[in-house]
Amino acid sequence: MAREFVVTADGASRGNPGPAAYGATVSENGIVLAELFDVVGVATNNVAEYSGLVAGLKKAHELDPQALIHVKMDSKLVVEQMSGRWQIKHPDMRTLAAEARLAHSMSLVTFQWIPREENSHADRLANKALDGGVPADSKPILNYLTLRLVSDEVPTTIWFVRHGETPLTPTRRFSGVGKMDPALTETGIAQAQAIAKEIAARKPDVLIASPLMRTMMTAKEVSDATGLDPIFDDLWVEIDFGTWEGLTPTEIRDQRPDEWLSWLTSLTYRPGGGESYEEVYSRAVAGITDLVQRYPGKKICVVTHNIVIRSIATYAMNAPLESMYYVDILPCSITTVQVWPSDGLRALKSLSERAVAK
Repeated sequence: MAREFVVTADGASRGNPGPAAYGATVSENGIVLAELFDVVGVATNNVAEYSGLVAGLKKAHELDPQALIHVKMDSKLVVEQMSGRWQIKHPDMRTLAAEARLAHSMSLVTFQWIPREENSHADRLANKALDGGVPADSKPILNYLTLRLVSDEVPTTIWFVRHGETPLTPTRRFSGVGKMDPALTETGIAQAQAIAKEIAARKPDVLIASPLMRTMMTAKEVSDATGLDPIFDDLWVEIDFGTWEGLTPTEIRDQRPDEWLSWLTSLTYRPGGGESYEEVYSRAVAGITDLVQRYPGKKICVVTHNIVIRSIATYAMNAPLESMYYVDILPCSITTVQVWPSDGLRALKSLSERAVAK
């Protein structure tokens, strides 16, 4: 039978916005298993409350990744937004909400609003942080990274390869999972052959690919060079651009200016009725987590797509989701991420390395 945790969380901001902090608890059968609190800088009450939620969910997940979690908060805003009934408009809260969703499987989490007086424990912890208390569950980042540098654990190494050029690539036409499903051009095949030689020299243990034509063709060249049979997985397909498929950015900007602006300013907007940046990010993170669990300490090549790899780079650096707007991945380039299986620490080792076709 699954364990059942209760997470309470709260935030405090003296000025709103002003100096802010969060508090959270994790309990099981009425027994407090963890108290969490820390400052978050200058922020609003809502951002501080979301920070408490993230901290509580992460701690509960650390205690048992399969546990059922019942979140209780006195913030109506956070409860309604995380339950999917209210939209999240503030960019900082969108980022924190996405982080909360990634902290533990949302299928195992429920949310309940409670009166403020029933949330006094978490509120007390938030104010304790503001008053200078030492976080009960903090780890000095510098010392933590120093320990990792001297660790003998073998990380899981993942080489994310973007597919080669297609007929849509030179004009940057939107190319997702639509019916067009373009193949590689002659240039794309040459790029794939060049990158395949580079990957073969690195001696991967596993080859995984998105099951779209351009990635399957790229994976075939890697397979021929490495001798590995590709494993095709829908988790690694490109973003769904919906009705934007095949159009250029200029065409969307000129013909559908409102849609274009929404896409440029919202990580939750679904272009052409397709898939949002936030949804791709969640999918990519789930994919990395699965790979590390399945192949700890192995070397893996994943042949995938531009926006998927942009999501991965953002996640590897623990950067805000908005960072996806500022990354672009070259065709048939390698982005390298390492993850240490025991604690999930990750590092971006390279970004968009290019092999030269000869």
